[in-house]
Amino acid sequence: MASWSSSSSRMLPRVLVLSFVLLSLATAPCAARRVTVSVYYETLCPFCSGFVVNDLSRLFRDGLSSVVDLRLVPFGNGRVSPDGSIACQHGEEECQLNEIEACVIRLWPDAGQHFPFINCIEHFALTQKWNAWQSCFQETGLASQPVLDCYNSGYGRQLQLQYAAETNALQPPHQFVPWVIINGRPLGDDYTNVEAYICRAYDGELPEACKGRHLTIAQQTRASRGGKIRKPDRCSCSCDAEEST
Repeated sequence: MASWSSSSSRMLPRVLVLSFVLLSLATAPCAARRVTVSVYYETLCPFCSGFVVNDLSRLFRDGLSSVVDLRLVPFGNGRVSPDGSIACQHGEEECQLNEIEACVIRLWPDAGQHFPFINCIEHFALTQKWNAWQSCFQETGLASQPVLDCYNSGYGRQLQLQYAAETNALQPPHQFVPWVIINGRPLGDDYTNVEAYICRAYDGELPEACKGRHLTIAQQTRASRGGKIRKPDRCSCSCDAEEST
């Protein structure tokens, strides 16, 4: 009997420690899931360029990118013919830059690496100087040869066909670009309010950049109920002459 008591007393601390560990695991908060932000766009749409340069870039400046999985899909309102050829809304130069950006995204999958290059090209596009896009290699420090090899080999075009299939399979279908989706839900006309929607979707401790963002959404929602509000600029899916310039 004495032997059993001695053994039991030695086991008790271990049981208590194990119970504490199990209780800690059961009550520990789950890691917050990052917010998935998918952006369907085309490189020479001025409203897409403006969104990248003026809105998406803030995610990186404000630190909000730390809670975001950003997916950039450069195809937009292009059309794929039965023979596999691609026609882009803003001409052949847009097709080329769509492929270049697709190659950069594939070669450097981390948004922290490829976004500065995308942002650089779109900044040139905003100022009608997109022919200077190769200077973005020097500005961002990315190697040019892998990108040029990707483009010249035709792999960039394969990526475009993949992006075309993904874009055309969207449900609901995209109505214009930029078409922004957060955790599977499209923002529609409210895409410029992307930071506020990210803050609302994130279930972890809110970053400093989120302060005041919920109020922005609430105010815009009330305004839309009370009357007409101006819709943000965008490139519609119809390729008319005005949007092709």
